Amino acid sequence: MANETRNSTQPSQARKAMAALRRLMKSVSPKTLLLLTLAGIVNAFGVILFLSPVSLYDSGLSGTSMLLSQLTGGRIPISVFLLVLNIPLFLYGLQRQGAAFTICSVYAVTVYSLASLVFTGMLTGEAASPIAGSDLLLCAIFGGMISGAGSGMTIRFGGAIDGMEVLAVIFAKRLGVTVGTFVMAYNAVLYVIAGLLVGSWQLPLYSILTYMVGIKAVDFIVEGLDKTKAAMIVTNHPEEICRELSAAFGTGITLMDAHGYYSNEKKTIVYFVVNRFQIVKMRTIVHDIDDHAFISITEVSDLFGKNAK
Repeated sequence: MANETRNSTQPSQARKAMAALRRLMKSVSPKTLLLLTLAGIVNAFGVILFLSPVSLYDSGLSGTSMLLSQLTGGRIPISVFLLVLNIPLFLYGLQRQGAAFTICSVYAVTVYSLASLVFTGMLTGEAASPIAGSDLLLCAIFGGMISGAGSGMTIRFGGAIDGMEVLAVIFAKRLGVTVGTFVMAYNAVLYVIAGLLVGSWQLPLYSILTYMVGIKAVDFIVEGLDKTKAAMIVTNHPEEICRELSAAFGTGITLMDAHGYYSNEKKTIVYFVVNRFQIVKMRTIVHDIDDHAFISITEVSDLFGKNAK
């Protein structure tokens, strides 16, 4: 009887596992995998063809892989260290980040590693980039820009290409620091160690420039050039302002009741989302109606949901 019970529960568990797998595969579409493939190739292009030939270092575990490969005299390629260092961290963060994120990240890192191996085979062995030559400034700027674009594409399409970001998410809060500070501190230690091991501070300093350019490239890819702005307008004339803003921009507006601390008057806060090119027009409309209106504008990192008018 007990054996029959166990046999009956096993198919049920198998069905649940298959259903969960199907849901997971639906969350990672072929289009996403294609875009992650492109992201991994772009990242490898910037690192291998610009940074690696002149011994500049990328950030995070990518930079660590470059340093370790350099210390082995190139006998162990960067691609091996990328897989060995990154994949365990993504698997470690599976419960925290979710299965879809982990699959996208592991896939992107695998593509990055394979593309790195292919691009490494294209190098002639000279200490110079095949594109930018031996100019460290050009290699730092364009290597950081291109590899940062690849990292930004990976983030935008649901993954990460460096396991250090996962480690930062898990441990930064425990250490009482932000994720950005955690990653920056790791990179600072990495560049100091690189400077001590190679006996020169020129390459680590240029690597810092690479890191700064890469961060800007990531921000550009993830957030875009036209960042959304949120305007909070404190006014005594909400109806007139909302009517004019709605007519001018055709977007949704939210009203919130407020109370003036010093004036002891009832006020209304108008919450309105615009892009940076619309700020001047919005401000003109508001102050034409209420020249005492208080306007506060902040950047919005992400915007989700339907636009309800």
